[in-house]
Amino acid sequence: MSLSVLTEQRGDWAVLRVEGELDLVTAPTVRQHVHDAVADGRKNVVLDLGGVQFCDSSGVGVLIASRRLMRSCAGRLRLILPAKGAEDGSHVNRVLAALGVRRLFDCFPDLDAAADDTAQPLPA
Repeated sequence: MSLSVLTEQRGDWAVLRVEGELDLVTAPTVRQHVHDAVADGRKNVVLDLGGVQFCDSSGVGVLIASRRLMRSCAGRLRLILPAKGAEDGSHVNRVLAALGVRRLFDCFPDLDAAADDTAQPLPA
């Protein structure tokens, strides 16, 4: 399976809808889209990972690198992880929880919540 990244705007947020497999081969594509958003002056990025069926350590690495990049430019990164909890939720949610890095990210169940500055992230 391949990966696709569709970009859209939602208010002040650049939304990157990621679908497919996030692995060693495809992770650079996500990294490039995040870098492009920052280069375009975007300080708020939402990664919609609801369509990701598989994520390996390279995918986790690009998420952590994206978080670091956004923090370095005083920006914000939010993840959309449709979730019912670490065990029953999305594949990415389970991987992040299993690796103990889920708490590093502000995760939301959908785009409406992620783009709402008053919304609270899902518990880690």
